[in-house]
Amino acid sequence: MGKKLSKVIVIKIGGATLGSQDTTIEDVVALQQKGKSLVIVHGGGKIITDWLEKRGIPTRFVDGERVTDEATLEVVVSVLVGLVNKEIVADINARGGTAVGISGVDGGLIQGRIKDKEMGYVGEVVKVTPAPLEALLKSGYIPVVAPVSLNADKLDKAPGVLNINADAVAGEVAAAIAAEKLIFLTDVAGVCDQSGNLLPNLSPDEAEALLASGVASGGMIPKVKACLRALSGTPLTRIIDGRQPHALIDEIEGKGGGTTIKK
Repeated sequence: MGKKLSKVIVIKIGGATLGSQDTTIEDVVALQQKGKSLVIVHGGGKIITDWLEKRGIPTRFVDGERVTDEATLEVVVSVLVGLVNKEIVADINARGGTAVGISGVDGGLIQGRIKDKEMGYVGEVVKVTPAPLEALLKSGYIPVVAPVSLNADKLDKAPGVLNINADAVAGEVAAAIAAEKLIFLTDVAGVCDQSGNLLPNLSPDEAEALLASGVASGGMIPKVKACLRALSGTPLTRIIDGRQPHALIDEIEGKGGGTTIKK
């Protein structure tokens, strides 16, 4: 890796904006204008599910991850890399920010490997090449990353692209660029205990215990795992409620709620 980038913040946002009153993009532009270096990783689960439904393709999830056959993969790549990515980039640029949309395939940013034959074309990240992100950040752009990867084990009939959980991509990218902070904007208050009470601070061991006991379940599983992965290079990870107005600005100013996972 070349020259270390100073203080990059990696932000994972849901694919659909978190509500009609959502201020995330507005906050992103304001932070960029204040000189913050940001990388955005986005999902797009709800929109992918809608598109699959329109085509009569069933959707199945295992531990918060979508089982991906060939027909599903085509929709995933089209929706994530095309529609969702470009809508986010257009919104940032229209509001006076400067963003460039890329996917994990571009510049070999992310290489993945099929994780489990039962899951189909779902990858786990085996390598992140930060050079494309560095080039964009150094030129003053916000890279907006769609979570698909190159297939590192490209066999004759296998697709060249894999579907990778966006939470996992955010964790791997944060670790690879030694980000200052990784922030997950979610549609819940943060990580909660068995009784539904918010847990404001977790050590890695406590987070592992929540995964092992099944208290962290569904879509929270990949988020907590991604935070743990990011801690190999990033000092601080946060899971916050992105539905709150200006949640991102409050977070950067230290006024946010949510859950902190750090060593």
